[in-house]
This record gives sequence, C-alpha cells and structure tokens, in this order.
Amino acid sequence: MRLMTLICLLFLSILTPVSAADLKLEKIEGAKPRNVVFILSDDHRYDVMGFAGHPWVETPAMDGLAKDGVYFKNAMVTTSLCSPSRASILTGQYMHNHGVVDNNVSAKPGTIFFPQYLQAAGYQTGFFGKWHMGGHSDDPRPGFDKWVSFRGQGHYYPPKHLKKWSLNVDGKSVPQKGYITDELTDYAINWLNKSVKPADKPFFMYLSHKGVHGMFHPAERHAGRYKDKAMPIPKTMANTSDNYWNKPMWLKNQRNSWHGVDFAYHQDTNIEEHYRLYCEALLSVDESIARVRKWLDENGYGENTMILYMGDNGFQWGEHGLIDKRTAYEASIRVPLVGVCPGLWKPGTVVNEVVANIDIAPTILAAAGLKTPSQMDGQSFLQLAAGNLPASQWRQNSLYEYYWEYNFPQTPTTFALRTPRYKFIQYHGIWDLDELYDMQEDPHEEHNLIFEKDQQARIKKMRADLHAILEKSNANQVPFSHKRRMGANLRLKNGASPADFPPQLMREKNAKE
Repeated sequence: MRLMTLICLLFLSILTPVSAADLKLEKIEGAKPRNVVFILSDDHRYDVMGFAGHPWVETPAMDGLAKDGVYFKNAMVTTSLCSPSRASILTGQYMHNHGVVDNNVSAKPGTIFFPQYLQAAGYQTGFFGKWHMGGHSDDPRPGFDKWVSFRGQGHYYPPKHLKKWSLNVDGKSVPQKGYITDELTDYAINWLNKSVKPADKPFFMYLSHKGVHGMFHPAERHAGRYKDKAMPIPKTMANTSDNYWNKPMWLKNQRNSWHGVDFAYHQDTNIEEHYRLYCEALLSVDESIARVRKWLDENGYGENTMILYMGDNGFQWGEHGLIDKRTAYEASIRVPLVGVCPGLWKPGTVVNEVVANIDIAPTILAAAGLKTPSQMDGQSFLQLAAGNLPASQWRQNSLYEYYWEYNFPQTPTTFALRTPRYKFIQYHGIWDLDELYDMQEDPHEEHNLIFEKDQQARIKKMRADLHAILEKSNANQVPFSHKRRMGANLRLKNGASPADFPPQLMREKNAKE
C-alpha cells in the first residue's frame, strides 16, 4: 500500500500544473507556423537504412525523406538509453537537468514538455505510442489533446499471458488488437481524419513506436524476409589482442556479460538471428512513415508540414564485443535523423554538423514560429538545415552522459565530449582508462590515443572543457536509484576471460625505489 501511494505521488508530481503565462513564448518575427509530425523509433541505429549504405535492408520511406529533404549525418543522443533520451527530446534538456536518469524514474515536478508550448500557441496535439518515463503508468501526460499509450515497453502483439493488457486511449482502457506498429499508425491517422482535418488549426503529431526494441518481433507479413541475409560483422567484434589494446578493462570484461556478445542477455543468443529480426521489425516502422506521408499529401498538408524521423538511441551489433547501447561509442550514440520541411529545406541536403536529441524541441518550436525557452539546453537546427546558419555558429562541443545502473552494472558512469573531429570519454567511479579518438582518421574507434604524447595537450583541454560544462550545469554530482538487487552480473565459464591491467599502469619498483 505504501509503495502504491509513493507511485501515485511520483506520477502526480509530473502533472504539477503550469500557469498559462509560463507557456507563452515569444514569437519569431515573420515566421508562419507549420504543422509538425515527429516520428520516433526505438533502438534504431544510424546506419541501418538503405540510403545510408546498408547492404540489404529496405527502407524506401526513410530513403524518400532523405531524398526529398535533409539527412542529418551526425545526429547524436546525449544519453543512449530509452527514458533519458525521450525526456531530452520532450524537454530540450540534458539528463542532468530533466532528472530522468534511467528507465525507472519519472520527470521532476514542474517539468514542461514542449508540446505544452504548442498547445498554448493554439496547436492541436496528439501522442501515439511509447512514453516510457516511469513504467508504472500509461496515463495521459501534459501537452497532448489526444493520447494513446501503454505501460513500459509495451508488446508487439497482444500478450496472451496478460489477460488485462490494454492501451490507454484518452484515459480509458482499450484492448490492443494487433501488431503495435500498425495499430499506433491507425490511431494516428484516425486522429488526423477526425480531429485535424475538420479544424482550422495547426497540428503537432508525435508518433512514438515501440519498434524496433528487443526482443524483436516483426509483423507477420515481414517475418522471414531476411532469413538468408548475413549480418555485417564489425571489425572490432573479434576477441583479439589488437581490438582490446589500450582499451578500458571494463570493455573487455563486458564482452562476457548481459550486454556482451559472449553471454548476450544471459542466454545462448544467436546475435546474427537477432539482427535479422531487428531489420525485419524495422520494415513496419518504415511503412508507418510512408502511410503518414501519403495521408499528408492526399489531404493537402504535404507542403506546409515538417516531418522528422528519428531513433531514440543507437544499438551496438558486435562493435567492441558489445550489444545494446549505453556506451559513448558511435554505434551507441548515433541515430538516424531525416526530415522534410517544404519551402525551407532543399531536397537532398546533408548536414554534417553534430545535432542532438536536445535540439528536437527547439527545432519544432521554431517551426511553429516560437523562440526557444531559456531552460532548454538545445538549439534549433531549422535554419542550419536551410543553409541560413553558418556552421561556425553551431555548437562545437557535444556532451554525452550516462549514469551507472544497478540492474545493468556492466557499463560505468560515462561522460564524453565530442567535437567535430575528436571524442574524449571519461569514466567515473571505476579504476580504468579514459579514451580519446580521432573520429576523422579512426571512425570505428579502434585506436585509443589516451597515452599518445602528441595528444596530451588536447586531452587536458577536453577534460577541462568537459568539467566546465558539467560544473556550469551543476551536473558534477551523480544521482542514483534505489539498488534493489545485484543486477544482471553473471558470466559464462567458457566466455572471454577477465581483462589484464594495461602495461602502461604496471611498475617494476615501488614509489620510493
């Protein structure tokens, strides 16, 4: 009973009313408000798209967005984990500011989600899909006129073992009928037909898919499509001395863990089979994008609607011997981001600057003709993508942060700073090595430069810059959740052996000798 009371209090805290005055933003002079559609997928990494060079996956709708609009080649997340990343999208803030530090914590009292500003500006707003900030509730959240969601991660198909499983539709329990990607798209298009089309108001639609989160279940029509396809094997997947030379010990030790290729999910996991299912599950997400674009075009909204498609975090498929996300390596933090904004973004544009999930809220507000509120850490890339903002005026340092989770103790607390060329990674609370990579010369992060003499000045500066950013944001104190158990800390007897300390740390004599 006490636990339920606490849960209710926590949930009610995020519903703390915000005054109308707090939601009134200054308008951008001369801007004409656009409709906006934001489509989010789960765990879709940056390179699993046809136009991005994948050898066999089929993503015609994503390819179409890139052809007709803009491809953000270096889109990143500031925390590679579902709930913190989604909170950063909705608040425009880093994790240390919005406070959603893991997949169990709800937003802090008084948190403003950017759709609340859109509502205050006269927009119709609808949310369809996975919320996942505090998995105990699927109740409607502030900022949305229409609400369709579910608890936690949800299910691809209605679960037979959960007789009372349902969706929450505007506060009412409604049974899930079929494949969740299709069903969410049905709800979204039905809302467009019944609420948006008859009204003379701009609209914002947030379509938040469960796909392609594990365990991966493609729609029946797509099952087996890629059964004969070979998974692209990353060079850094092999358990060799070269791959682990000058790398942190935690990295080699994670190989034999829940998030490692030797003992993935503590099962006899066929990584390549999981990858094929992952790609098959992505097909329905791509079809969802196509259905939404078709509706917009057929109903006269194609020319005045900005569409963005994004993944909430990346996913490692063997890189450095790992699966899943959480780390600061490229496959974990880079995400797909493509979009169209007719009349402003030129077809076929590629943006090379690093944009992040914290920039989504300011960009959508700018598309609505609204200036970025002061509490947001992100900035609008609306004019950057249009070619109206010089690259020199865009941020040069991108922050990454991840806090250690007791339930998955393999990955340490991680802070990283990424410039257009270099990435510095610093670990907290662990006896291990930090990392520096030249992303231009070493895009697959094979060679840690942390001991290189000619890099020491850069390391010193990047370490200082990283600390200054964290200190300025009052983020130099690491929060943590209630540790309820030991976590997924098992190892496989015949898996990879523990890491040795690197030779650079070994000494022949004691300090006095």
